[in-house]
Amino acid sequence: MTADLRVLIIEDDFHVGRLHASFVDGVPGFRALPPAPTGAQGLKAVHAEQPDLVLMDVYLPDASGLDLLGNIDVDTMMLSAASDPGSIRTALRRGALAYLVKPFAAAELQARLRGYARYRRLLAESGTMTQARLETAWQALHPGESGAGAKAGTATESAVMAALATRGEQSTAEVAQAVGISRTTAQRYLSSLADDGAITISLRYGTTGRPEHRYSVSAR
Repeated sequence: MTADLRVLIIEDDFHVGRLHASFVDGVPGFRALPPAPTGAQGLKAVHAEQPDLVLMDVYLPDASGLDLLGNIDVDTMMLSAASDPGSIRTALRRGALAYLVKPFAAAELQARLRGYARYRRLLAESGTMTQARLETAWQALHPGESGAGAKAGTATESAVMAALATRGEQSTAEVAQAVGISRTTAQRYLSSLADDGAITISLRYGTTGRPEHRYSVSAR
């Protein structure tokens, strides 16, 4: 079993920091470190804790998160109420993997985190990096780039996770019935969630002797 990806939140608002930490802890395979309320404490935590990912605000009491981007050699996503194009361009130019404008729903950040986990796995594979795999890794970081269908996809994914969380271990057919989608669509989402590590797959043999895949939420 691999260790959880550790996430440092640099956020001056105590309540927002705690809220975002709960969003992170809600994703299997991720663990939030204690939030840092200032840029200086954030830099200290980065050096001491060596997190896998930083979630950082632009507005900090002692520094700009945009300036800190150039001082930390860690994967970083910006979470900020700063919605002006200049801030967003600067963040992306300085290496931010994503930029989420506050306020946002838990599902939006959690989708980004699952995409980040997939991105890490793709870039951790051995062998030469092909352009196709590079594009797949990039798209994993930006789940909304495919257009209008992306929001529906996120809602469906959340519904699939909710069905598994409330009903326990289920088959593809049972998930499809619970969510109100086709078996093909359910299988596509289940496979994607399994790739992300959000759910686990087990085999159960029925009366005919044929194995059936069963899905459940991954234990933390």
